[in-house]
Amino acid sequence: MRQAGAYSGVTYWKTGPHSLPLARIKKIMKKSGEDVKMISAEAPIVFSKACELFIEELTKRSWMIAMQSKKRMLHKEDVASAILATDIFDFLIGLIFHETTTPAASAAGDLAESETMSIPVEMRPFLQS
Repeated sequence: MRQAGAYSGVTYWKTGPHSLPLARIKKIMKKSGEDVKMISAEAPIVFSKACELFIEELTKRSWMIAMQSKKRMLHKEDVASAILATDIFDFLIGLIFHETTTPAASAAGDLAESETMSIPVEMRPFLQS
């Protein structure tokens, strides 16, 4: 099998062509249900790429909101605003809002005053400023 060379257009990062750890993705996939016992070698690669594209899209939309506010640093409120402003991220609304309100939620007017932003533990390292 031929490997990608210097001129193939494939960029390699620390962990190879994937920037997310495949072993961790495989572990998460196995914990997703009791019926998941074996995972093909290609499945974590596909999930890795999908996660990279998801993170890139959410980051771009969050950055656009930060730039509109004339900020040069991305904050968790910008991510929350991007989620509220984009229909394809509606599935995340339940994950980030809990109990009381944030400035982003108040500006959107979509949530009650008793709701607040609660970032899952897994996402906190990505959103710290």
